[in-house]
This record gives sequence, C-alpha cells and structure tokens, in this order.
Amino acid sequence: MQRDKYLTVTALSQYIKRKFDVDPYLGRVYLVGEISNFRMRPNAHQYFSLKDDNSKISAIMFKSAFSKLKFAPQEGMKVLITGRISVYEPSGTYQIYVEGMEPDGIGSLYQAYEQLKEKLQLEGVFDLPKQPISQFPKRIAVITSESGAVIRDIITTTMRRFPIVQLVLYPATVQGDKAADDIVRQIRRVNEDGNFDTLIIGRGGGSIEDLWPFNEERVARAIVESDIPVISSVGHETDTTIADLVADVRAATPTAAAELATPELDQLLLKISELRNRLYTNQKRQIRLLLEQVSNIKQRPIMRNPQRLYDVYLQKLDQLKNGLMVNYRQILRNFNNELVFTKQRLIHSSPRILVNQQQIELQTLTDKLQVNFKTEIVKKQNQFQNNIDKLDSLSPLKTLSRGYSVVSKDNQVINQSKDFRKEDAITIQVTDGKIEATVNEVKEDGK
Repeated sequence: MQRDKYLTVTALSQYIKRKFDVDPYLGRVYLVGEISNFRMRPNAHQYFSLKDDNSKISAIMFKSAFSKLKFAPQEGMKVLITGRISVYEPSGTYQIYVEGMEPDGIGSLYQAYEQLKEKLQLEGVFDLPKQPISQFPKRIAVITSESGAVIRDIITTTMRRFPIVQLVLYPATVQGDKAADDIVRQIRRVNEDGNFDTLIIGRGGGSIEDLWPFNEERVARAIVESDIPVISSVGHETDTTIADLVADVRAATPTAAAELATPELDQLLLKISELRNRLYTNQKRQIRLLLEQVSNIKQRPIMRNPQRLYDVYLQKLDQLKNGLMVNYRQILRNFNNELVFTKQRLIHSSPRILVNQQQIELQTLTDKLQVNFKTEIVKKQNQFQNNIDKLDSLSPLKTLSRGYSVVSKDNQVINQSKDFRKEDAITIQVTDGKIEATVNEVKEDGK
C-alpha cells in the first residue's frame, strides 16, 4: 500500500483554503441576507450567520471592521454585506469574512415577531394580571426537551435548593416545525392533570429560527390560558420571546427558573428554627408577665376578702329593685289616670247623647224651615198677585171694558182706515164677545 498518495486532513484543508483564497470571484463578495444567531460581544470579534429562505453561511467580522459600523446589528435584521469567502482550517468550514455592513430592512421572522408582539400589545395580553408563583410548591411540571441541558440544570438546582419538591417532566420538541404544536399540547396536558403548583417552560439558547416555536401565537395563547402559573426560560438572557412576555414570570436561564420556582430549604429550616425560638421566647415572656399580673392581683386587699366584691353589686341591686318598684307604681298610676280620662271622654262622646243633640238640632232646623217656608209662600203669593194686577192693567180686555173694541181682518188686528175695503169681512172684539160685520163704506179723517 502506497501511503504517500494519501493526504492528511490538514493538507486537504490547506489546499481547499488556497483554492478559495486565489479565486477572484470569492475575493470580493456582495451578499444580502438576514442576520441570525447574533450575540453582541463587546470589544471583540463578532460571530454570526447570514441566511435567506434556503441557505445559511457562517460569518465573522473582526473587531477593527465592526468598530466602524454606524449602527448596532440585531437578530433578524436584513443587511447588505461586503467581504471575502475563505475556509477556516481547524474545522474545515467555509465562511465569509465581513469587511463592511449596511442595514437593508428587517428579516421576515423578526418582522413577524414584531407584528405578533404589537397585536398582543393592542389586545392588552401583556397587561393581564400575573399569577403569583407558589412559595412552597409540592409539584412542579417542566416542559422542555428530555435530552437537553435545560432539564439537567433544573433538576440540579431544584434538588440542591428544595429536594422535597416533586419534578415531573413533560417532554416536548422545542425546535422545528412541530415544536409549537407539541408545546401547546403539553401545556394543556399539565393543566388537565391540574395537581401542579408551578409550570416551567424552557429551552437553551439559539438563533431566532431555533427559538421561533416560542414566538408562535398559539403557544402564547396557551400560556395565557394556563390556570397554573408559568415561568418562561427560553434562550439566553439577551433573548426575549413572546412566551417570555406573556408568562407570569420570565427567567434568564433554566437555573434562574428553578430558583424562582423553589425556596431554599436550608434557609427555610433556619428561618423556621429562628421563628420557633422567637415564639418560645415570646411565650415565656408572656407567661411570666401574666403570672406577675396574677400575683399582683392576689396581693390586692379586695382579693383577701373576695366576698366584698359582691357587696357593692348587692347594694346596687337593691337600689335598682327599689327604683324599679317606684317606676312600676308610677307607670300604673299613669295608666290609671289615662284610663279615667279616656272613660270620661267616652261618656261625653256617647252615641245616645250625640243622637239627642242631633234630634234637638233637627227639630230646631225643622221649625225654622217651616217658618221660612210659610214666609216664602206668602212672599211668592204677594209677588204673584202683583204680577196679576200688572198684567190685568195691561190686558186688552181691561181696555175693552172702558168702551173700546178691537177690529181684525183675516186674523190681523187693523187700526187704520186705509186697511179697510168695501165689502171686507171683519171681526169686532168687544168685552163680552165678537161681532162679525161687513164694511159698507170707508171714510178717512178730513175727507
């Protein structure tokens, strides 16, 4: 076997690197993409990725070039990058060495994150009352990957601080397309079981793509609807997901989540011991004070002859009895006087007396009515006679009795000669009857 034809890994990496370095097309590359997996490293080289919908490339920007930027790069920001492509020999991976960077808008995931955040903010979801975390939990549910470092950190911290609590893992996929549905399903399972004091949801750090299931609206809604208080521990301290914003408490790390969910047993036992000692001391002091009070009371003169305590009360009881009898007699006298007075009123208000008085008044009114009636009759009779006399004086018959007569023709009274014609039939009314006559001749005065 000829070993000289075999290359070492280092030799191959150096060869490939040289190919990249001498390629004129890779010496000056202009890329547009979205920043991913970016973590600000103060005063140091910056390592991150640049991606689009289908591909991703590792990127490094040395401190000298990064210090010249006029803006602060952020996760999810869409940028225009100038640089060169080369190979990093120790790992055999190719990457872009960024020499210049300019912002070019916001990436799709970051934009979706901001839009959902704004939507929930307008709905008031972030302002809903937060549920308090139990101070002394008995059972804690944990939703995370069963193989990740998160569950190990939580178990280690919890067992160190509060080993009497029971941890129950609800394993879930925390990265990828199916992660959001899996997390929602486990949240609902925990609430259906219902016998937990606290729920921790967590995963380790990663890019915005890795953490994206915790920015899904359905995950946020499931956390808000949870009846069990939720502690969110997603990503690193600089990461903030929608799940962090809607949870009852946000923890920077899984270890911090375990510390927020549990008290420290040693400190609790120490505090209980202190409280017990304080309680014992206070009880002894209270008992001593009470015994001193009892001793002082026993030394009082009145306590040497306890029966004297009743002398004052007996005397006061006699006074009250005498006062009660006096008041009772006075009340009886008042009732008796009122009864006599009421009886006199009833006598004066007897219906028989009232009837007699009314009968006398009725008789008086009857007599007055008869007198007034007779007087009125006489008055009316006199008025009637006067009217008769007046009518009689005005009556035509009265005139006829003095020798006058009334002549009428066709039932019309006539009193002028011009109204008569020869041969007219006329009626002459005299005092005791009528005369039917015919006109023979009509003569007017002066002719």
